[in-house]
Amino acid sequence: MLQLESIQQAGLTEGEAKVYLALLKLGSSTSGPIIEESGVANSIVYRILNSLIEKGLASYIVKEKTKYFKAADPKKIIDFIEQKKELLDENKKSIESMLPQLLAMSSQIDETNVQIFEGFNGFLSAWELCYTKLKKGDEYHSFGVYPLQEERFHLFWKRDHKRREKMGFKGKILFNQGTDKETLINRNNYRGCEARYMPINIKTPAWFVVYKDITNISLQTRTFDKHGIITKKPLSIVILNQEIADTFEAYFQNLWKKSKPFKP
Repeated sequence: MLQLESIQQAGLTEGEAKVYLALLKLGSSTSGPIIEESGVANSIVYRILNSLIEKGLASYIVKEKTKYFKAADPKKIIDFIEQKKELLDENKKSIESMLPQLLAMSSQIDETNVQIFEGFNGFLSAWELCYTKLKKGDEYHSFGVYPLQEERFHLFWKRDHKRREKMGFKGKILFNQGTDKETLINRNNYRGCEARYMPINIKTPAWFVVYKDITNISLQTRTFDKHGIITKKPLSIVILNQEIADTFEAYFQNLWKKSKPFKP
């Protein structure tokens, strides 16, 4: 297994690596034993063998109208890697020369990107984005946080705030009025997190998180399971756009200034 992984890292596919190792073990061989030893399908073995021959890692001879294949000296793998390196260096130089044109093209691309995540695992994936964007000293802002959430959300946030503390970025959160005090007490116990009540009594089933150029809108939509019972399915919409993020940030700042520090 270690040999297979090492050879793959040299730039061979899994099938090529398996066939090459089989050839080394078998010596000169027809396709039948190669298929049996490598475990690759009969339908693709010749394509793989031809690919190895093109890479200089295998050869063949014909005896009585039958092809016998043989692995090249393993040292040829080093030659193959060197050739790939030379090609990559050439491609790098080519791209570097084109970089000004590519950058000019990128400025014409619509900068807005929208992604939709469904289900609890989708919600987790959407939230994970903040860990790629926020660094030590940064801050995310959340408002309209719904008072009633499934217990798994509360358990997740308790774990996540510990992780956020270690990362060193901060959070300010505005919960909808009606959220139990224990939730706000818990959130305010974490370093770098401040939780307050919204300054207005408005019910927002969706809550908003904004940081950098990201706006994350999350809610639990009502769906029916196979028994006809209403369940709530998490849904997160992530918008990548600086102007939209700036707009939601302005709303947050206005609400935060009107809110009061939480007192148990």
